[in-house]
Amino acid sequence: MTETTSGTAPAIPPSLPSATVPPAAASTGPPALSALATFDQSLRALAAHASGGVSAYSMASAWLDWAWHMTIAPGRRIEIALEAARELANLSQPVVAGGPDEASPVDHRFVDPGWQNQPFRAWRDGFLAAERIVAKSTEPVPGMQPGNARRVGFMMRQAMAIASPAHWPATNPEVLRKTRVENGANLVRGAKALKDELVRSASGETAAATIRVGIDTAATPGTVVYRNALMELIQYAPATAEVRREPVLIVPAWIMKYYILDLAPDRSLIRHLVQQGHTVFVMSWKNPTAEDRDNVFDDYRRRGLLEALQVVEAIVPDTPVHACGYCLGGTMLAIAAAVAAREGKSPFASVTLLAAQVDFSEAGELMMFIDESQVTALEDLMWGQGVLQTDQMGAAFRSLRSDDLVWAQAIKAYWLGEQALESDLTAWNADQTRLPYRMHSEYLRGLFLENRLTAGRFAVDGATVALKDIRCPLFVVGTETDHIAPWRSVYKIQLFTDAETTFVLTSGGHNAGIVSEPGHRNRRHRIATRRPGEPYVSPDAWIAHHEPRAGSWWPEWFGWLAERGSETLVAPPAIGAPDKGYPALMPAPGTYVFGR
Repeated sequence: MTETTSGTAPAIPPSLPSATVPPAAASTGPPALSALATFDQSLRALAAHASGGVSAYSMASAWLDWAWHMTIAPGRRIEIALEAARELANLSQPVVAGGPDEASPVDHRFVDPGWQNQPFRAWRDGFLAAERIVAKSTEPVPGMQPGNARRVGFMMRQAMAIASPAHWPATNPEVLRKTRVENGANLVRGAKALKDELVRSASGETAAATIRVGIDTAATPGTVVYRNALMELIQYAPATAEVRREPVLIVPAWIMKYYILDLAPDRSLIRHLVQQGHTVFVMSWKNPTAEDRDNVFDDYRRRGLLEALQVVEAIVPDTPVHACGYCLGGTMLAIAAAVAAREGKSPFASVTLLAAQVDFSEAGELMMFIDESQVTALEDLMWGQGVLQTDQMGAAFRSLRSDDLVWAQAIKAYWLGEQALESDLTAWNADQTRLPYRMHSEYLRGLFLENRLTAGRFAVDGATVALKDIRCPLFVVGTETDHIAPWRSVYKIQLFTDAETTFVLTSGGHNAGIVSEPGHRNRRHRIATRRPGEPYVSPDAWIAHHEPRAGSWWPEWFGWLAERGSETLVAPPAIGAPDKGYPALMPAPGTYVFGR
């Protein structure tokens, strides 16, 4: 048992950044009261572990809220009944007459040609009609809490997925056809795959990867030039005889391994940057364990970004840095840039934010999991464990896209007996990380739950952080189908800054939209720059006035960086700065990237 679970840690999780509230502030009071509070939290931690960190109260209260307001809305109930009658009337026509299949919308779950034949077409159309009726019935009711409306709709979509004819072998024409052709061999392979997965899950093992970190991915030549208890800093070897004066420092999210930006060589954003003549540094975060439970949010700024900047300054002195933050790393980078500007410092030539939010009022479907009871349940779970485990975090993300990430994969693996081909992106996605207890508690409360950063209530070093203090140019990328950082939420940084801002909206999701190398098929993007002093344009008006361009957004960024740097090229800097205490430690990708 760790020290914190034995009663010496604060009984109540800290809710404010450590820079503004001393760690001991949460554990004041008589010893007897603290012991009783610790006892209560221990019980809550057991309950949270049993539920996987899900608050039963949050789920139950959402249903109660919906049921109560539906009870006093007979007009809404009549409206739903009329909608159901219309759906049934529409269903009867193609089913009875066997006419053209025009009533059912195109749906990726039903693309197999077998769904055009009876009785599969009837099952499909009936299910889609039921799905529309359920969606209608779970729309917000006047007086209902918006968060509860989203939660009820989410739970009903999960329940409807169980009933989908596409998800059961007896009603799926593709599964039946393959079973007939292979005389059931597909089911045998699927059963073996399920057994192997259950054994791995029980033993805590992971599937053997054929794509190797440091060889097939994370393979851009480089050197670890600094290491502390939180991160390693990698400096990449130059690929050109001369380089651009300003280096690029990449700040990935500590919720992911950094090599999402250094996948296979042709898909590596880092390699492309080096080939463009940039001196590139990247931070590789340590995968935290229970021993890191007391890492706070501001540690990632102070011991992470600020120490990385010190090393870069030693290697490339007297030169501003192009900083690039991805996801949570971008949120922290925006905070750091505002703090630096407040202190009269200007370490950044520019700031690039990839799928990163600063305002969380419209933070997408993840907000369904965020209220006081749910955050407390997660805090209790992490208090007992020291970290949020990868499987607990991954389950929440998979549930947001259960049709694609749960059901579709299960059908292929267990019913069709098809082994998914491993790619660099899927291998990276399986290489997950944990989150430390205190940091994640502060992040959920301070940013998601209370949205303090843009409300003017987020403090660092005793002073409020104001994003409008940022003066360097911003390059902000949102992705069209992002479930984690919706592009309209990413776009909102323009409400809180006065700096020149180039906004890019690219096709794809949170990861695939960012990994969008030149030559990638079917990629498109929109781009526009807002100059200081120009009026704010709403996201809907912005997208209406900017037509998509074919191709990757990467060349746009490369050109943008070149325009905001020195025109004169210089000789590449040395690897590390041994005379200043930063020697070359080992070849990239270092050690932290292998942390399990």
